[in-house]
Amino acid sequence: MEYPYLPKGREIKYVGEDNEFMQRAKYIRDIFSTDKRVPTGAVIVKNGKIIGEAANCAGFKNPRLIEFHAKGFCIRKLFKIKSGQKYWLCPGCASSKDHAEARAIKDAIKNVGREEVEGADLYLYGHWWCCKDCWDAMITAGIKNVFLQDKSWIDFKITK
Repeated sequence: MEYPYLPKGREIKYVGEDNEFMQRAKYIRDIFSTDKRVPTGAVIVKNGKIIGEAANCAGFKNPRLIEFHAKGFCIRKLFKIKSGQKYWLCPGCASSKDHAEARAIKDAIKNVGREEVEGADLYLYGHWWCCKDCWDAMITAGIKNVFLQDKSWIDFKITK
């Protein structure tokens, strides 16, 4: 699998959609994501326990604008900007600080402290890779493994 970005020495692991933590990430995405174009959910797990969770959030807060963006009216899409790049161009796209991964790390740190996040795993549902900013945040937080759903590159890859 060729990803738009993958840090040297890191890999993405895969689990089935029936995995309990992937199921929780899916639930978090379905309930809390306000990014209707690429909704994602993430959970952070350590020693078999969820220590943080979050969904991505669109830059828009107005439900009508969120729906407008979801229907394809996206500046990044209009200009054919590749996935993972120039989030700042479109106020409807979640900036990297509002991605599920970054928000779940923040939640985990709030819940158990920065030191306890070290060595945890992250489960992401709703996308087929992680952008550079999210990888940087995960590496800084000490996330050990990143898990995506099996065949996520088929189920969630956005085509032009």
